[in-house]
Amino acid sequence: QVQLVESGGGLLQAGGSLRLSCAASGRIFRSYAMGWFRQAPGKEREFVATINWSGVNTYYADSVKGRFTISRDNAKNTMYLQMNSLKPEDTAVYYCAARILATIGTMTSEYDYWGQGTQVTVSS
Repeated sequence: QVQLVESGGGLLQAGGSLRLSCAASGRIFRSYAMGWFRQAPGKEREFVATINWSGVNTYYADSVKGRFTISRDNAKNTMYLQMNSLKPEDTAVYYCAARILATIGTMTSEYDYWGQGTQVTVSS
């Protein structure tokens, strides 16, 4: 069974940077596509970024393009989300997810495993 654990969330001011990590169990991680999603209070969970099994292909939501960077280190079974120029509207619980298929995906229904989430709060 695959387990995902996010870390790195916190409270910071607008314009700051934060790096989230997602540690995955099992060697099968290498063949899975991965994604980051976020959910703000009163809103539905939304897509943030995704990365294919090898890390060659990535895709971002329009709201974070140019500010966020998704990456993975398969040797460490870990995925990252580097967040720069953070805005108050980025405030949300951030979740990492894994899908059994190797290609990128943007919908929650496409993912098979989810982490517990980590809170990111950006003040003005």
